[in-house]
Amino acid sequence: MKALLLDVGGVVFRSGSEMLALLGEREPAARTVAARRGPLGPEPDPDWGRMLRGEVTERGYWALRAAEVGTALGRDGWSTHEFMAELYEHAGVEIIRPAARRLVADVRAAGLRLGVLTNDLAAFHGDSPLGDLSGLGDLDVLVDGSLTGILKPDPRSYAAVIDGLGVAPGEIVFVDDMPWNVEGGRAAGLHAVQLDLRDPDAAFAEARSALGLAP
Repeated sequence: MKALLLDVGGVVFRSGSEMLALLGEREPAARTVAARRGPLGPEPDPDWGRMLRGEVTERGYWALRAAEVGTALGRDGWSTHEFMAELYEHAGVEIIRPAARRLVADVRAAGLRLGVLTNDLAAFHGDSPLGDLSGLGDLDVLVDGSLTGILKPDPRSYAAVIDGLGVAPGEIVFVDDMPWNVEGGRAAGLHAVQLDLRDPDAAFAEARSALGLAP
């Protein structure tokens, strides 16, 4: 393996479901809503199930949550961008997964290629500090579907990032948290690893093994 390719939300960044738990802790009015947070909440999340069944898109899911949380906080008409700012832009909150940061550092130390393939970086975080991934170090390629208009699992999204990495698809380890994106990566020839939000470190351990890096 010669390259690591990462999704952003849920993989590099802690998932929105995790950040919703923190929101519920600091905003009592949002606690009931925050109890429904994908696979991580104590209450069932029907909209998450609809997303997994393909009845609503991932962006559609977060738009629904933005509206619901906004109403609970007295902020009707909240956009997804405003919602993400409330979730992620708080001092002292660790946004990047430590396991992701360590893996990126070790990939760079080993002289491997590094890329990011995301659907929503600009759409969700825009000009905020989170829209800048320079904290990960130099990337060999960054493809953001928010800007290209081509979203995973469209084969063209994978083709663009494979071209940017300059290695064969089978030499790339790809980590994503959405099953359809993982399936799209496998169809494109990548060594695709699905990150389970309930145990994210397992995906990074699998990626390390595939890349020949020490645990």
